[in-house]
Amino acid sequence: MVVRSTAPALIAVGLVAALTGCGSEPTGPGEVRVQSGSQDISARATQYCLDGDRQRYEVTPPIVEVSPDTTIRLTVPEAVAESGWQVQVFDDKLENVIGEVDVPDGSETFEEINSSDVATPAFYLVVIEDKGGDCGEWSGAWPIGFLRAGG
Repeated sequence: MVVRSTAPALIAVGLVAALTGCGSEPTGPGEVRVQSGSQDISARATQYCLDGDRQRYEVTPPIVEVSPDTTIRLTVPEAVAESGWQVQVFDDKLENVIGEVDVPDGSETFEEINSSDVATPAFYLVVIEDKGGDCGEWSGAWPIGFLRAGG
């Protein structure tokens, strides 16, 4: 009598399902795309409201080197665009808010920030999802550091 294990077949099916996503919705906050000059990177969230639960993530924000007078383009996931979002400008230590930039409702992409708009050569832009929804005052946040040349 020959006994065959079905485990390899089940593993293969599970791997294919994981790779294809089975048509399910993303389970995380998604990434914010940052483009400036030749730089094109993605930033992960440090916090997010996921299915009504407040989530914090261990993330090191990316640092983007930019030339003076260069457009910074931010693109958010569709769900964030639907909720609404803004950009907060922080100092180089990510401690003090220097300013805020409103983004038009429903916009997935915003490119009205220039690397020379901020007086300091090192700064952070933090994409902030509008508050409200299942987590109340809790909102998503994606920090991105910038270092302007010549500063």
